[in-house]
Amino acid sequence: MNKFHGLLRSTRAATAVEYGLILALIFLGAIVTITSVGKSANAMWTNVSEKSVAAMDGT
Repeated sequence: MNKFHGLLRSTRAATAVEYGLILALIFLGAIVTITSVGKSANAMWTNVSEKSVAAMDGT
């Protein structure tokens, strides 16, 4: 129990928690960005595919 109280008062533990939160936010931002870029790229290539098919069909 004394170790737990010492850990709560330790500045090293607080720093580790802060770094963990920063890392989690960076990871979350990267996932959101990658998902957004993926959706945009998918929409772009779907449009290119549809235009190509329409051009080959002559419509």
